Amino acid sequence: MALSSTELRDRLKTFSKCVCDGARLMVGQGDYEAYAAHIRRTHSDQEPMTEREFYRNRENARFGVGNRNGFRCC
Repeated sequence: MALSSTELRDRLKTFSKCVCDGARLMVGQGDYEAYAAHIRRTHSDQEPMTEREFYRNRENARFGVGNRNGFRCC
């Protein structure tokens, strides 16, 4: 079954998103779109963080900024 160029492009785009999402999860970065959808769905009274705030928050949580619970290499 041959794919058209549009179908191939769509499949590659989906595949690359999966690879990127997997890589982010391996290094402790969450999925902003999933976070924003969750906030809108379950906390409609709250404004979701911006994408920049979200990634900064996840980095701070991972590396223990402000507390001793995160990962530290030194």
